[in-house]
Amino acid sequence: MEAKELAILLEILLKAQVGAIRKYLKEVGPRESKEKEPTRTSHIKLVKDVLQSVDKPMHITEILREVHERYGVTLDRDSLVSGLTKKVHKGVTFVRTAPSTFALKKDLA
Repeated sequence: MEAKELAILLEILLKAQVGAIRKYLKEVGPRESKEKEPTRTSHIKLVKDVLQSVDKPMHITEILREVHERYGVTLDRDSLVSGLTKKVHKGVTFVRTAPSTFALKKDLA
């Protein structure tokens, strides 16, 4: 048997073994893990947290600086403005108080 034929045979056998293991794991149910899987925080959530803590409208430059200082995350300015603007147009969570300046919706109510 050539090396290539052997490699193909081993691949077929390994795929069958993985399939059998996956089938077994589905039958016994989800695994119980004591470790909590890390969760991701959306950029919008980070901005919301910052605006809640300062309780005033902030310019996008200030928002970016605060998010970076607090969370060590560098956000893309254009993407963030786009996301916030979409929320403003939907009337959800944020309002625009001036050009490139955002606040939480409840701040103006």
